[in-house]
Amino acid sequence: MARVIAYSDALAEATMMAMERDPSVFVMGVGVDDPGGIFGSTRAPYLRFGDARVFDTPISECALTGVAVGAAMSGMRPMMVHARNDFLLLTLDQLANHGAKWSYMAGGRLKAPVVVRAVIGRGWGQAAQHSQSLQAVVAHFPGLQVIMPATPYDAKGMLLSALTGDWPVVCIEHRWSFGQTGEVPEEFYTVPIGEAHVARPGRDVTVVAISQMVGESLKAASLLAAQGVEAEVIDLRSIRPWDVEAVCASVQRTGRLVIADTGWVTFGVGAEISARVSERLLHELRAPVRRVGLPAVPTPCAPVLERAYYPGADDVARAVLEVMRGASTGEGLDSAAESRLHKPFHGPF
Repeated sequence: MARVIAYSDALAEATMMAMERDPSVFVMGVGVDDPGGIFGSTRAPYLRFGDARVFDTPISECALTGVAVGAAMSGMRPMMVHARNDFLLLTLDQLANHGAKWSYMAGGRLKAPVVVRAVIGRGWGQAAQHSQSLQAVVAHFPGLQVIMPATPYDAKGMLLSALTGDWPVVCIEHRWSFGQTGEVPEEFYTVPIGEAHVARPGRDVTVVAISQMVGESLKAASLLAAQGVEAEVIDLRSIRPWDVEAVCASVQRTGRLVIADTGWVTFGVGAEISARVSERLLHELRAPVRRVGLPAVPTPCAPVLERAYYPGADDVARAVLEVMRGASTGEGLDSAAESRLHKPFHGPF
């Protein structure tokens, strides 16, 4: 029987395996050594290796990211962990202007294999400054790889790929994933960065899902199957690079595309996927591409507004039914999400 562990334990196991194999790997970040250990993902590495290789840092994200990038360029393999990806905005100078560019500027003679982990997703009404999904911002910069593992299996395998590779990697994890369980081999293995995974085969419509929206899309596919619609769910896994070939091959079979992301629809990852697919397969699409994501407003704090703000399986299913009918609003699900957010407050959401 295959071993089943939590997503957080898979991340911890990958970290310890990389540290055991390579003494240049170390972990730094606010709270990596506390009892919570970034939702349980850094506690075991700290207990095994101590504060010489897993250590707390001051709240100075830009400066400490500079330390990490410099260490990586000097032959070390640092992993910096952010409990919230919102603070990546403070690190962009070091990540985008230095870590992402040095290999190019040095003609490949320098490497900066720094790994930055960051958490997205809502928790207890954390609102506009602590629950954003900023993957589209980070993925904009050439030289950075951006991964978003949705399952415990991919969490271990993709983090090991990041910790043993030669490129700076940003690993973005959804807060709701840490307690998720799944089958994870005990041995060392890697999942290639840039390869998507068909989470559920289907013939009628392609649903490209990212991070936590993979689970929501699988729920939607089950709902749709009861109505005779077979959705193929693709777990993108990596958004830079992303698997253009796998997505286009699926859309060629189905003729329809829905994209489900955890971030804002406007200028989001879904826009890039939609554009690339449309450039290649415009005349093979049977309906306009639909995007499911967040409305173009900052995240609300109140629970009743959060329920309206965040998309789920019902939104994915609705988008699929719309493309099956060939319907188009011209603005993806951004407009639908905004209508949910601004509907009257006298009834249930």
